[in-house]
Amino acid sequence: MANRLQFEQSPYLLQHRENPVDWRPWGSEAFQAAREEDKPVFLSIGYSTCHWCHVMAQESFEDERVAELVNHNFIPIKVDREERPDVDAVYMAACIAMTGSGGWPLTVLLTPEQKPFWAGTYLPRPALLSLLHQAAQLWREDRDSLLAAGEALTRRLKASEEAGAAVRPDRALVIRAAGLYAQSFDGRWGGFGCAPKFPTPHNLIFLIRYARRAGDARALAMAEQTLEGMYRGGLFDHVGGGFARYSTDEMWLIPHFEKMLYDNALLALAYAEAYQQTRRPLYGQILRRTLDYVLRELLDPQGGFYCGQDADSEGEEGKYYAFTDGELSKLLGPRDAEVFFRWYGVTGPGNFEGKHILNLIAQPQVEREPEGISSLRERVRVYRLERTRLARDDKVLAAWNGLMTAALARSGLVLKDPRYLDAAKRAAAFLKQNLTDKSGRLLARWRQGQAAHPGTLDDYAFCAWGLLELYGVTFQTTYLSEAQRLAEGLLEQFFDWDQGGFYPYASDGEQLITRSKESYDGAMPSGNSAAGLVLSRLARLTGAARWRTAAELQLAYLAGAARDYPAGHGFAMLAFLEALWPSAQLVCASGTVPEELSAFLREASRPELTVLVKTPETAGALEKLAPFTEAYPIPETGARYYLCQNSVCTQPASDLSEIRRRLEQG
Repeated sequence: MANRLQFEQSPYLLQHRENPVDWRPWGSEAFQAAREEDKPVFLSIGYSTCHWCHVMAQESFEDERVAELVNHNFIPIKVDREERPDVDAVYMAACIAMTGSGGWPLTVLLTPEQKPFWAGTYLPRPALLSLLHQAAQLWREDRDSLLAAGEALTRRLKASEEAGAAVRPDRALVIRAAGLYAQSFDGRWGGFGCAPKFPTPHNLIFLIRYARRAGDARALAMAEQTLEGMYRGGLFDHVGGGFARYSTDEMWLIPHFEKMLYDNALLALAYAEAYQQTRRPLYGQILRRTLDYVLRELLDPQGGFYCGQDADSEGEEGKYYAFTDGELSKLLGPRDAEVFFRWYGVTGPGNFEGKHILNLIAQPQVEREPEGISSLRERVRVYRLERTRLARDDKVLAAWNGLMTAALARSGLVLKDPRYLDAAKRAAAFLKQNLTDKSGRLLARWRQGQAAHPGTLDDYAFCAWGLLELYGVTFQTTYLSEAQRLAEGLLEQFFDWDQGGFYPYASDGEQLITRSKESYDGAMPSGNSAAGLVLSRLARLTGAARWRTAAELQLAYLAGAARDYPAGHGFAMLAFLEALWPSAQLVCASGTVPEELSAFLREASRPELTVLVKTPETAGALEKLAPFTEAYPIPETGARYYLCQNSVCTQPASDLSEIRRRLEQG
């Protein structure tokens, strides 16, 4: 019989609806039951594409003995960390505080008042059975010690809510971040640190931009070697495009095969940045193949994007992606197979459990594909489609769709491809229509026509960022207006006007045991850093004092938070690059958006340059959003460009080449 999860929408929760464990969703009803039945809570947090979540489910949560112990002694609660990042953040912090590390599946034992007294990650069945026996016995015989442990840990977590003192950001902090990346850089394979290796594309974007602003060729070289290394290895799916979650080895060869929307959105932004700065065709090719994968595999018909694809098929991790040389030879024929094998490193006994993960690690020149290799690759992709398809998490998350909106907008400009820009517009429309409630507030998750859960800091910050990127390509004021509206929600619901920093969930939302501000980047940039970038850009775009005041306070908070380890705050460093190095504002007044302006923006990444376009169609709305633009008349013919650099405005120009010259002179 199905348990209480049968009424949920999360694919992860629905995966567990027929477990013998009597799971409940997170909510007041579950904790009321814990109080009434005088039981502790068994909290399990994971997500649908998590390999080890599947393993623990099969070993333990489908086991009658485990279910009997859990159901008899605990109130079991399942949480999808992607739906409820606020809940996950609280109890992941508890796990790290207790054990020094974290991950998923996350297992936490709580009091009925939501206070944790034990936490850990994956547990084999024997270890879980032992834990259940001991915890149940202690709850009966020595409950006071568990309650005291829960109280002590909760106090410790609350103490961490106190942020470090805000400081004025300076260039030295940014320079130190670049130096720390250099210290951990793998000079052979690219990337930072040792295996397992994660892409962390926001750090690569920082290094590319820092290289240009600070004249540091080493920073660009580190980013480029990493970008090429990730593509050469099996982290990139050479058959179907797109990137896996992370590499289990130092050379990017063997991935953890799940593919996530946020990874591919951020990596698309990194390759777009690299392509603009270097004009190397390889980066444009990788960018196209990554976005084409997303549009083919993760796009909802209504325009939103799904969360990702599973690593497992038929109970085996990576089975969908690996090939034997025999099946490829049979598919391609001897002559074509020889070409394919030589290009993709299909040699010897295999590199993954007797099979082959295609890669380009041994290729001296990855740009020079053999003639016909793309058609062979397509034949292999079509053949692979006949395999058992990967499970797909088909919920749409506001935050991740904000990231993909940004990636598609930038890529549409950089590649001059309207498909990507159209997809960005559709994603923005989806967010507005399906993930915004009647009061105008964001919701976190949509699936099959149902939206739920109040939007978090990440939802507001990433969606606002995506809209600003979309405005910077289309110059349609609706996107700038909507970004400003979301930023107003950030300040009203999440901001600490006393010390700076944004809380993870709204002041009028469900209050958890802690409300700690998070500034450290993980697999995704921190919402605090993204919010800092949004506020800083709005201040420069609109000239409004409210945005400037909030931006200064937020950047000071981020500088204080990053002071001890700036390399852990790569996205905040992007905001500092825009705030601390020379910046410029350009207003174009014209009858329409000039193609020469789009070409100018396409030729190089200039995030320090904010651009507004005033046309007859947008003039009224733009003058409300940025009142200073009232002073810029639209000429009867042609375009007029108004450039201000470092708070000094220069004479208007009709020739964009003159604007380029002034910018190059600084």
